[in-house]
Amino acid sequence: MFNKFLRENKIVAALLAVLRIYLGYMWLTAGWGKITGGFDAAGFLKGAAANPVKGPDGIVYGWYVDFLNAFAIPNVELFNVLIPWGEFLVGLGLILGCLTSAAMFFGLVMNFSFMLAGTVSHNPTDILMGFIILVAGANAGKYGLDRYVLPFINKTVFKKEAVLQE
Repeated sequence: MFNKFLRENKIVAALLAVLRIYLGYMWLTAGWGKITGGFDAAGFLKGAAANPVKGPDGIVYGWYVDFLNAFAIPNVELFNVLIPWGEFLVGLGLILGCLTSAAMFFGLVMNFSFMLAGTVSHNPTDILMGFIILVAGANAGKYGLDRYVLPFINKTVFKKEAVLQE
């Protein structure tokens, strides 16, 4: 019932637009700051691997530390591009309401990556807002470009007749 409410209600679509634009602005400015200010993830990645999240029984996310050591740190130049441009593009997608669900999915992946590395910051609230947007699906981008982009994709890529919810 609540899921249907999030996915179909016009008032919720307007509220989601405000939430999505706010969250998008936060992502966009974070990414832009990294793009224009120079960004190097090496220190963060090495610090996250050297000081992993620990619980009473030892390292909590050993698999994530292994990922950092085996892939992320040796390929830091790739992450120096992916992180700032990923943040910027997630923000742009959310602000414009274009491919909103995809943008939010990748935003959540980045939020969880920072959490797995032991950085809390504002990530929990971003994750909460992100899940609301993700669960709302197309309704979150109804007052944005998704209103036009999603029917176009359905028609051209999936060869389905688009159904708009009014």
